[in-house]
Amino acid sequence: MADPQDKTAIAELLYTYAELIDAGDFDGVGRLLGRASFGGPASGSVSGAENIAGLFAATTRRYPEHGNRPRTRHLVLNPIIDVDGDAATARSTFVVVQHTETVPLQPIVVGRYADAFARDAGGWYFTQRLVDVEMVGDVSAHLNVDPAVYGR
Repeated sequence: MADPQDKTAIAELLYTYAELIDAGDFDGVGRLLGRASFGGPASGSVSGAENIAGLFAATTRRYPEHGNRPRTRHLVLNPIIDVDGDAATARSTFVVVQHTETVPLQPIVVGRYADAFARDAGGWYFTQRLVDVEMVGDVSAHLNVDPAVYGR
């Protein structure tokens, strides 16, 4: 049986990702995922802290007048975490809500994360994050790219 502390540590990684994105700290997202591949079925994947940070900086709108944040809340829901020694997987649902002067408070993206983790002397870390976007609403105030380029 998995140690509950392992599941808690992995859940904290899931929630830290959401916190960093909502803070507009894309360098922090890059560091968090720096040992992982990141991507989805439509977008392909990238690896490395700088590449991941650069992807978020290029695709996600931030609002300087609001602390350079994207004005979103990423909600990570129903995480199911399986631990097997020094490896683990997690699957969860996410909902992104946003509110700006031009977009009323509303969900803008819904999907699933499929994650893999490993543990070393420093603790747990991401080795893979797959993002499966299932529903897309009004992302005009959130993305710097047209989601149609990803088939959405």
